[in-house]
Amino acid sequence: MRVVTGEAKGRKLKSPKSAGTRPIIDRVKTALFDILSTRVEDCRFLDLFGGVGNVGIEALSRGAAHATFIEMNHKVLRILRENLDITGLADRAETIRGDAFKFLQAPVGVRPPYDIIYVAPPQYQEMAARALALLDGSPLVAPAGLVIVQIHPKERPGVAAVACQQLELYDERRYGSSLLMFYRAVSE
Repeated sequence: MRVVTGEAKGRKLKSPKSAGTRPIIDRVKTALFDILSTRVEDCRFLDLFGGVGNVGIEALSRGAAHATFIEMNHKVLRILRENLDITGLADRAETIRGDAFKFLQAPVGVRPPYDIIYVAPPQYQEMAARALALLDGSPLVAPAGLVIVQIHPKERPGVAAVACQQLELYDERRYGSSLLMFYRAVSE
């Protein structure tokens, strides 16, 4: 696992010894950021199920102004913070130890919205659909924001069944056992 391009290009990222996380493979990560292209530069990025930070760190390396990572497991969060230090990107990052769903349901306060929100929860637990439902209409999503959901293709029916009012599915791409679903904020 490494940073593909940008200011931290080639830096190897640490990963946990346990099987509790599911890092995105470099081929899928490269395709994702090719699709996002210039939208990443200067954006505010939320890595909702942060893991070791692979996707959010890539966004920072490619010029995101800020990334917030939410991770519940304290051991995995420690590795995420080490990865931010390894890449030299910690100064533009915020790491929060906590439950992603509680984060989504908490009052926003003065937190500015995110331009890109990446949702890659543990598989087969219907978490992606639940997160998408909470993000639909959330003030965390910028007016022209994107929500990208990474799931196993078998989970697609549950996610696609979420009746979004303010997010619309506009693209999806399958890479083997990874499916990326792209949603954009729409005005009523």
